[in-house]
Amino acid sequence: MKIAEILSPEMVIPQLRGQSKADVLSELAQCLCRAHPEVAFDRLLAVLNERERLGSTAIGDGIAIPHGKLRGITQILGVFGRSSKGVDFDSLDGNPTNLFFLLVAPEDSASLHLKALARVSRLFKDASFRQRLLEAPDAAELYRLLKEEDSKY
Repeated sequence: MKIAEILSPEMVIPQLRGQSKADVLSELAQCLCRAHPEVAFDRLLAVLNERERLGSTAIGDGIAIPHGKLRGITQILGVFGRSSKGVDFDSLDGNPTNLFFLLVAPEDSASLHLKALARVSRLFKDASFRQRLLEAPDAAELYRLLKEEDSKY
């Protein structure tokens, strides 16, 4: 599984406007729903919030991977967003979160869902890569960097 199978250029938000966890989840979900009208915004947001109640998906180092499973979709879908200022996302390390990768998987795809989560988390392990994402000037460069880094694995 490659990131390009999950993420398309129009699913990259170079500057999130949201300043809270709820705002960011809503903004990421809206982006996904605009590109995939078969996904109901209210249902997607409910799934994401339900997952956040179990524990924050902000894993530290400025990264969050909000995710969930949704009935009615047939493939894993993703949205990447960046917040230059950072957002309090209840991160495990207590620091603001800047890089967000939303993943939504079909309801019956446990192993694919886990593989996608592992792939995205592996992508963000490199501190210099995270820094390049923070410094990228626009959505096109963010997408190019994500694809380039993913090709190393």
